[in-house]
Amino acid sequence: MVALNDKNTVRRSKLHPLKFLLVISCASMMMLFAGLTSAYIVRRAGGNWLEFKLPNLFFINTVVILMSSVALQAAYHFFKTGKEKLYKGLLFSAFILGLLFIVLQYQGWLNMHSIGVELTGNPAGSFVYVISGVHAAHILAGLAALTVALVQAFSLKYVVTPRRKLRFELTLIYWHFVGFLWLYLLTFFVIQS
Repeated sequence: MVALNDKNTVRRSKLHPLKFLLVISCASMMMLFAGLTSAYIVRRAGGNWLEFKLPNLFFINTVVILMSSVALQAAYHFFKTGKEKLYKGLLFSAFILGLLFIVLQYQGWLNMHSIGVELTGNPAGSFVYVISGVHAAHILAGLAALTVALVQAFSLKYVVTPRRKLRFELTLIYWHFVGFLWLYLLTFFVIQS
């Protein structure tokens, strides 16, 4: 991106091209979920809609993903400031909390199943399974990125380089995005119920 400064000279934006691509990707993912939630609203208005209470695990999951996001942000801070043990410990904590999110999500789906809300039953349940399932797939992608970050953290000599910092920032942006996305989805489900 190019902009003019006070002296009408050209200066370059400091946004790295990979970060720009990630932001564009996140925007397209947000559009996917906006489309899914819009379809939910349209289909709900069509009738034959099962009213059910979301499993409490979905709310616990919100705390888990927020804690994971905070842990990853702190890990990034300690990565930059030279506190290797804190960086590695918090990075590992963020990963474990991300795994816990997936486990709790699965348990939430089992809870829905146990009260008679099936994937292929009423459209209300189908939408919740599909939307939360697509989100879980995005969490799995984030866990893959965190796995790479963990492998690098524990197998490479600790040194802060621009390249490693950029990789960490990309992971951080994505992880914060999927956390925000879960907040959006849960809020949507609560408002619509």
